[in-house]
Amino acid sequence: MDRFDIKNLTIEELKNQMRKFSVPSYRAEQIFFWIYKKGVCDFDSMDNISKSLIEKLKSLYCIGNIKLKKHLKSKDATSKFLFELSDGNFIETVFILSGKRRTICLSTQVGCKYKCSFCASGLKGFKRNLTASEIIEQILFLERSFHYNITNLVFMGMGEPLDNYENVAKSIKIINSAKGLNVGARKITVSTCGIIPGIERFKTLGLQVNLSISLHAANNKLRDTLIPINKKYPLEKLIASCKDYIIKTHRKLTLEYVLIKGLNDSPEDVKELSSIAKRLKAKVNLIPYSPVHDKSFQVPLKKDIEVFKDILIRNRVDVTLRQSKGRDIDAACGQLKLFEER
Repeated sequence: MDRFDIKNLTIEELKNQMRKFSVPSYRAEQIFFWIYKKGVCDFDSMDNISKSLIEKLKSLYCIGNIKLKKHLKSKDATSKFLFELSDGNFIETVFILSGKRRTICLSTQVGCKYKCSFCASGLKGFKRNLTASEIIEQILFLERSFHYNITNLVFMGMGEPLDNYENVAKSIKIINSAKGLNVGARKITVSTCGIIPGIERFKTLGLQVNLSISLHAANNKLRDTLIPINKKYPLEKLIASCKDYIIKTHRKLTLEYVLIKGLNDSPEDVKELSSIAKRLKAKVNLIPYSPVHDKSFQVPLKKDIEVFKDILIRNRVDVTLRQSKGRDIDAACGQLKLFEER
């Protein structure tokens, strides 16, 4: 019988399990402490837990891990990690150093089914969702093995987070929990290409987690080409869902916009983007396109990026320009890909 990874349980779920074992619920907090504060990978290391309880835990649960297959370092201090999962599938995770910010970019799926035209993650299709424990283990591994003191987490790696809502939501609760990894909700960002049912569910999460919308085009004709899911959830419906999200959560949205030379960088594009941003009172995060093998898109010139940004500012839109990190190791936005063992 395959044992269940205990990291798939929230503190409340583990307390309930302790009650079923007829042991005090505080034992759950002790177990969480060993896993999330001490980083242990086996139950036998928990020296304040009784041997009888440890045996019960071992009979039902495991403390799963992932294997590091490759570690690449960029000249800008970004690191990319290729991890092998227990079933032989692979994911990529990125560590980004920027000033005092130390950010992990987490993957949530093996591959991606949405096939955004400028992104490498969907080139080889979709394999499966990651479990909550596999999402969390990306953080734990890097903390254990590289001693990173993480300040921020972004669900922007391989996959569409809101297509794997249950596991992503559970992982966030454990990551945010004071008994878990204790990362502040406002230090966590989830990015979606516009999965409206996922946005509807996300607004009920009850935590002040940031939500980013991968917009990348401000009219349906172009967005249908860049982000095919737009045909199912077109801009007018997406904007309405975002408005409702803002009303219900009182949270500000960020609109992510990958700027591609000659495709979505015209005066009309910036006008349409400004209109949407102002309607939603949203911040715009401009992201220069990062090259993907077998894609013909072009990186915009620096002067054209600045012109686009300046027009947004003149239109009174709050805008930031993301510095693309890790391009030389294919770790920048849109460059993470599904890897298969050969």
